[in-house]
Amino acid sequence: MQRQVALIKQSLFDQGYLDEQFMELEELQDDANPNFVEEVATLYFKDSARLINNIEQALERGSFDFNRLDNYMHQFKGSSTSIGASKVKTECTMFREYCRAGNAEGCLRTFKQLKKEHATLRKKLEQYFQLARQAGPKEIARRPK
Repeated sequence: MQRQVALIKQSLFDQGYLDEQFMELEELQDDANPNFVEEVATLYFKDSARLINNIEQALERGSFDFNRLDNYMHQFKGSSTSIGASKVKTECTMFREYCRAGNAEGCLRTFKQLKKEHATLRKKLEQYFQLARQAGPKEIARRPK
């Protein structure tokens, strides 16, 4: 089962969903706090759900407040960067560029893709953490090959 956990994690890196920052988080996990990374991810998804809701409400108003949207996305990008959510972070960057350009259509298109990447990452990490819990204690912070 440990091998399955390692393969799932490797696939998250290979597919570009996670980056080196995720490994940094795993290095902070120890026997005193064996669920540290999962707890950080849970907080990330809780906070990002709030940000997605705020952005959706701002976009539904019709008149685009690009400064407000950019501020929300700045927060989203920061939290995505902190857990190593690579694809989500990329979409955040593109959204912010569209905000700076005043491109409403680009914002809408990118936000749709961002939500898709976010939902996919959430599903994949939930599967990873569930399997990791079933597998029990493991070596952590091994760099993927």
